[in-house]
Order: sequence, then structure tokens, then C-alpha cells
Amino acid sequence: MTAATPACSVLDLQYGETAYALAGQLWPIPRSLTGIGVRATLAQIQKVLPALRLHTVASNTQVLDWIVPDEWALSEAWIETPDGERIANFADNNLHVVGYSTAVDTTLSLDELQPHLYSLPEQPDAIPYVTSYYQRRWGFCLSHQSRMALKPGRYRAMIAAKHFAGQLDYADLLIPGQSQQEVLLSSYICHPSMANNELSGPCLLTQLGAWLQSQPRRLSYRLIFVPEMLGSIAYLHANLPMLKERTVAGFNLSCVGDERAVSYLPSRHGATLADRVALHVLKHASPAFHHYSWTDRGSDESNYCAPGVDLPVASVMRSKYGSYPEYHTSLDNLDLISARGLGQSFALYRQMLEALECNATPITNVLGEPQLGRRGLYPSVSQKGSTASVRTMLDLISYADGQHDLLAIADRLGKPIHTLRPLLDQLLQANVLRLANPD
Repeated sequence: MTAATPACSVLDLQYGETAYALAGQLWPIPRSLTGIGVRATLAQIQKVLPALRLHTVASNTQVLDWIVPDEWALSEAWIETPDGERIANFADNNLHVVGYSTAVDTTLSLDELQPHLYSLPEQPDAIPYVTSYYQRRWGFCLSHQSRMALKPGRYRAMIAAKHFAGQLDYADLLIPGQSQQEVLLSSYICHPSMANNELSGPCLLTQLGAWLQSQPRRLSYRLIFVPEMLGSIAYLHANLPMLKERTVAGFNLSCVGDERAVSYLPSRHGATLADRVALHVLKHASPAFHHYSWTDRGSDESNYCAPGVDLPVASVMRSKYGSYPEYHTSLDNLDLISARGLGQSFALYRQMLEALECNATPITNVLGEPQLGRRGLYPSVSQKGSTASVRTMLDLISYADGQHDLLAIADRLGKPIHTLRPLLDQLLQANVLRLANPD
């Protein structure tokens, strides 16, 4: 098994296909940090998750150390060449305009236009993704090939945009379980049309939410859909004490749609329950995964794990943001991701959540090794090899000291945690073991 090919069941693939279909629906929506594109995206997700709660934060509100900027609205944008051709047209691709560009309608020479153009010489066919949220400017993004083909003359640059006191939008969904302990699952909904770095995350999270609602749950699950960085900051500003009290593990879902790689980015501390679960599942499901460090971070984990916040949040991705050539360009399209890639990511996250569900800390009720035979848990005839069938059960008991949870025991034994839970349940039923602090 390679890093790029974790196992994927028929059920996982079905969820992957549904996630890919949702990505197709969300693809044309022009998203940004604020605005109607974010609201339209959340409205589509709410059709799948009707209990999704929508929230707003007014422009110019301080959230932690940040200020929510004005809302941005863009209706059309293009450059008209000296020949009358319209290029870099927002109607053709919503990456053509620098995010948060100010309004402009002016005629200027090619030399005067060039400082307002952005392209990638090393990727001549790609349109780059460029934003300027906190400093007012205007600009267009186009392929370097198109830029080099521009001829001297007079160009008209037109951007019909406005900035105004509006709002930042985000949403959350609490899926309650038997316990108030929560697993935090977060993704972002602010990038325009890019597939792996944007749509794969919220589309997978939406399907995980649908699946979780159909399952019996010990833990509760908090799903968050936010504009990247500022949205997570706003959410922390409003909810930090509660999150610190309830969150036992969390994951930031980003770049989960391609089939090239599997990647792990740890929390700042690197040894939280989320880290342990991620590493455990990846060891068995995709052992050739790429192991990044905290200093490779670049998304909302920066906020969730910041000093003083310290939530136990890690990330499991496919090709990590910033590591693949199509990242933040028009080449990160729906052909880069697949239903299979999303299905494989669904399988990894399903296994991590199932591992969290079945984890517990066992304690022996028996001094010394228990007599399993009289409890029907040991072969009645003792001969060479007769203990092999119960060896794992005996090993489990040997670590049931209240200091090792089932996840730690599984790691010590080199076995997937889901293979130990039935054995633990038998031992609980036989009163050989009990659970420390059961929910």
C-alpha cells in the first residue's frame, strides 16, 4: 500500500462521490473572505445539513487581535485591449480579479497597466490566486502566456466593485452524543474556484456530518465552516471558553481531494489525542504518509493551536497545501480531485472518528492474572499453542492499569484499535475490567 492509496470501502466511495458532486455545485460560486459567495456556499451546505446554524459578525468588529474588514461585492471585471477584445474577464474565471480589488474604470497604457497584473512565469498556462484583504488596491490575474502576448497601446481596466459596512459569515453544527466531550471538525469556505485547496475540505466535512448523524455516538461533534484564518479567529473569539472545556480532539480539513499523497500535520504540541489517533490510523491505513512538522502549518490550525488557545487540532490531508504545483492557481480544478480521492479521505477520517469513539481507559478488577477459563474466555484444554487465540486478550489485560487507554495499548501491541474493542467489551461484560471515568 502506498501513501496515495489508502483503502476505501463501497460506502466510503459513495460518500466520496456525493462530496465530488457537491464540489461541482459549489465550483462556480465566486467566494471571498466576505460576501454573497460565502452565503451562497453555506446555503448549499445547509441543504445537506439542515440544522447548520448561520452566524454573522459585523464589519469593523474586533475579534481577538483582528478587525473584520468591510464586506466586498464584485459584479463584473475585465480588461479591454486596444483591439477591443475583453480579457481577464471575471465572467470567464473568478480568479481573474485580485480578491478585494477596489473599483476602477480607467484607460491606461500597457506600461501603466503592468503593475496591476499578476502572472506566474514558471507556470505560463496558470491563472494565479491573489488577494489583498487589508490594503486597498486593484489588479487582475492572468496566465503569463496571455500577459506576454499583450501589445503596446491603450487598455481599459474595469472593475465594478464596492466595499461597504456589511458582515463576515460562518456556520456551525453541533451533533450531540452521549457525552458533552466534543470533537472539533473545521474547514474553510472563502476561496474562489479551486478544488483541492478549498472545495475538497468543506465538501468532505459536509459528508462526514451526514454520516455522523446516522451513527450512534458516544462523543459530540462540532462542525465549523468558516472563512479561513479570520473566520476561525472570529469563532474562537465567540466560543473559546466552551471549546477549551469540551474539545478532546479536532481536525482541520483542507486539501483532501486528490489521489497523489497522504499527509499529516501535527498540532503545536504534537502529542494530543488528535495527533495520536491520526498517527495510529495512518500507520495501519497508509503507512507511507508524509509527516510534516508544526512549522509547515498554513491554515486554521495556526489559530486553533495558538498559545493560550491550545486546542488539540491536527490535520490529515492528501497533497498538503503549498506542496503541489497546482496550488493557488486555476490548475487546481475539478480534474485534480476525484470521487475516489475524496472517498479515500472519507475512509481515513471515518476510521479516526471511529477510533475516538471506541477509545477508553481500562482498569483491571482482578489482582494478578485473572482466571479466564472459568469465565469462558480461555481454552479448557491446555496444550502447545492453546493460548495463541487469547494472547491479544491477555496482552490487553496486562496493560489495563488505568495508565494506558485503548489507543495506547493498540499502539504497543501493533494492532488497529478496532480489533481490540470487541475484546475489551468481552472483558467488561465478564467484569474482569472496568473503565476509568466512563462517560
